[in-house]
Amino acid sequence: MTSSYALKGHAFEGYGLEGRAAVVTGATRGIGRAVAGQLAAAGALVCVTARDPDEVRSAADELGGIGVSGSVADPDHLREVTELTLRAFGRIDVVVNNAATNQPYGPLMEADPDAWPEAFAVNVEAPLRLVQRAWRAWMREHGGSVVNVCTEGAAHVGPNVGAYGTSKAALLHLTQQLAGELAPKVRVNSVSPGLVRTEMARFVWEPGEEELAAGLPLGRIGEPEDVARAVVWLASDAAQWITGADLLVDGGTRVRTAYSAREYAVHDRLRSYAPPRS
Repeated sequence: MTSSYALKGHAFEGYGLEGRAAVVTGATRGIGRAVAGQLAAAGALVCVTARDPDEVRSAADELGGIGVSGSVADPDHLREVTELTLRAFGRIDVVVNNAATNQPYGPLMEADPDAWPEAFAVNVEAPLRLVQRAWRAWMREHGGSVVNVCTEGAAHVGPNVGAYGTSKAALLHLTQQLAGELAPKVRVNSVSPGLVRTEMARFVWEPGEEELAAGLPLGRIGEPEDVARAVVWLASDAAQWITGADLLVDGGTRVRTAYSAREYAVHDRLRSYAPPRS
């Protein structure tokens, strides 16, 4: 199957992704969609997965790839993704764990104990399950690369995002643990975005984007393509001597206190607004 995103030029020269097969979760919008598009542009064969069947079909068609709809929290869905990728492409070289949830949102002391596991099922357990399946099906013998999408916020606390931040901190540790266990055959890295213009973060950036951007050293919030470039680079042969690393893509969020003394505006947004429950 030939990707409709075949790139003319040398933007991905040395990446070594031509003809390799990649699975991207949460791939129909935001960061995941940008990652899938850039992998296809680099010559990879892409399997996209997300919950909405129509969006999955549309993204797969645009990329010249394949797609499976479902929830990453469902082990049977991850089995289907792996089996379809192997049938269609004969290999699984790259796994990008991007799908995530920010639920339950709010103070942890008010969190429903029955809702708390949702964050870990989607943000931690699903990446592990998918990597296990890819490892057993292809990577153990042939090698490959895994990139997990974490968050800049995993390194510190913030209002109302305790479940999200804690689960992403667990994903960060899982990345390093897998990097040690799967070496030298498989490289495992992560990318930690700051505030990016995605649908999931819309409730944070939309009410006052200019104020948020002014507090960052690089003067703007992130775009999905900013993160996608980092993900694709880590997945490629251009980063072949890197494993167990976390690449911060945050517009300078971590160093903002040296740039501006103003309060971190993102935390004010998190206190004042709540995401819609999907």
